[in-house]
Order: sequence, then C-alpha cells, then structure tokens
Amino acid sequence: MIYNEKKIEMLRQRYPEGTRICLDHMEDLCPVESGTCGTVQFVDDAGTLHCKFDDGRTLGVITDVDKFHKIDQEQALPDMQTEENSEEITETEDIEEFEEMEMSM
Repeated sequence: MIYNEKKIEMLRQRYPEGTRICLDHMEDLCPVESGTCGTVQFVDDAGTLHCKFDDGRTLGVITDVDKFHKIDQEQALPDMQTEENSEEITETEDIEEFEEMEMSM
C-alpha cells in the first residue's frame, strides 16, 4: 500500500523515533515472533515503520498488514512491563478511520 504525503506525515507524528511497540502478528516469510517489543527508528516514504526489535532483529512493520500496538511510556520501562499498562488498540486500524477520528476531536 502506498500512502499520500498527508498519511505519511500522520504516521510519522503518531510513531516518532523512539516509540515503543509490541508486535501481535507479522505477515512475513521470516516474521518477528509475536509478543516481541521494539523501538521505531523511522517511518519511510511508503509508510513502513522501521523498527529495532528487542531480540536484535530490524524489520519494517507495515501498518495495514501487520498487527501491533503502542506501548505507553510506563510499560517501556523493563521493571514495569504489565499487560494493564499497554494500549489496547491494534494498530492495523484503517488509516482513513483514524483521520476521521482525529478530525472529530
């Protein structure tokens, strides 16, 4: 999927460098294991989140294909990793739906 500049900028604002994510499921020939956490390094011009995962792998996460969720700052701390601190939003939501939600706020 190719996004227009507005959608790319929205992704860059939502997932700036350093954002922590947890992978729920990845569609790939050699996927990163579900449950693996990682840090967003950058969002490229195609809208792919390039991440460095805690298992040492680096791989792009495709927002409309792969399932993942953001980890809030408290959970990002190693000694505070509990399920209750993570956002319950699966990040494969429709980008159009997200934009409509943002506009209504």
